Amino acid sequence: MDLNLSGKHALVCGASEGIGRAAAHELALLGCDVTVLARRADALAAVAQALPCSGAQAHGWIAADVADATALAAQVEALTAGKPVQILVNNTGGPPGGPAHTALDSAYLDAFQRHLLANQTLVRAVLPGMRSAQWGRVVNVISTSVKEPIVGLGVSNTIRGAVASWAKTLSRELGADGITVNNVLPGYTQTARIEQIIGDRARNSGQTQEAVIEAMRKTVPANRFAAPGEIAACIAFLCSPAAAYVNGVSLAVDGGRMQSI
Repeated sequence: MDLNLSGKHALVCGASEGIGRAAAHELALLGCDVTVLARRADALAAVAQALPCSGAQAHGWIAADVADATALAAQVEALTAGKPVQILVNNTGGPPGGPAHTALDSAYLDAFQRHLLANQTLVRAVLPGMRSAQWGRVVNVISTSVKEPIVGLGVSNTIRGAVASWAKTLSRELGADGITVNNVLPGYTQTARIEQIIGDRARNSGQTQEAVIEAMRKTVPANRFAAPGEIAACIAFLCSPAAAYVNGVSLAVDGGRMQSI
């Protein structure tokens, strides 16, 4: 199986922690030069420094707020001018929880900007280099909610579904250029996001966090939450030469929790 990504350059978003950081690590292990992107410069510098590195690899970082489309585009275009990006991992923290019907318009607009429009900005910035190479990978880290909406995550359910439809459309538009576009749908994963969800459910139900965790765990046939590295391994595979004919899919990595096919 050809997993070798030597000579490729990956831009990994939301890489200061969690799934994004783990994805950057896995891609570096496969030989990529990796640029990590998030808001916190100090955290990113530490992440880039800690990535696996052979003599030929060069890792870097960009501190950017994905809500500022103009600045984001300028920063990534400056990066690609000197070093085209062949692999883009779109990964952004989920919106705050709560029912869909009580959410303010501003919550939907903010989530739309940070997820779909930021992804679109990044794709536009890296696409010329991918097309020139006739090789590219776009992987969007979204949620199992695109197949089965999650109770209490109204805004997230809505926006994640929009991202999945956008990605499917792109996969059909860009496939002839050797560019694949796929989604990874993490289930319950040991990240700051799941801690937020657990806290919200505990407050809303009056249960302890331990009771909430146990109830969530019981819904997973694997009987546990995922480690970020397990999600990252699937992201890395979709970025590899071995996955060249996988295009336009939404891959659930959830331990079997979803009941839909």
